[in-house]
Amino acid sequence: MDLQIIKTEAEYEHLLEWADNQFDLGMSPETAEGGKLQIALLLIKQYEDEHYPVPSPDPIEVVKLKMEERGLINKDLVNWIGSKGYVSALLSGKKPLTLRIAKIFHQKLGIPAEVLLA
Repeated sequence: MDLQIIKTEAEYEHLLEWADNQFDLGMSPETAEGGKLQIALLLIKQYEDEHYPVPSPDPIEVVKLKMEERGLINKDLVNWIGSKGYVSALLSGKKPLTLRIAKIFHQKLGIPAEVLLA
């Protein structure tokens, strides 16, 4: 397998198929072929990052998801960020997510700052 920068969709598909076959063969990363596979995966990732970007999640949707995961309701956020009305307006998108509140969500819910500031 000749490894080079992927320039076309056909090259991408071909390399993706080759990498898939290597996984099926149980390729060990410590072998020469395993090293080629690692390089191929980096080339595939580079192509995908350029041609298939993953959009950033909506910060408020992430907050809602974290709340659901932890069994929290709107009322539980009142002590952290303000009145019940303010929490409701924030979660419905009627109020903006401020830096102060983003910091609270980062600390209390463990949401990465990059997600909240996107």
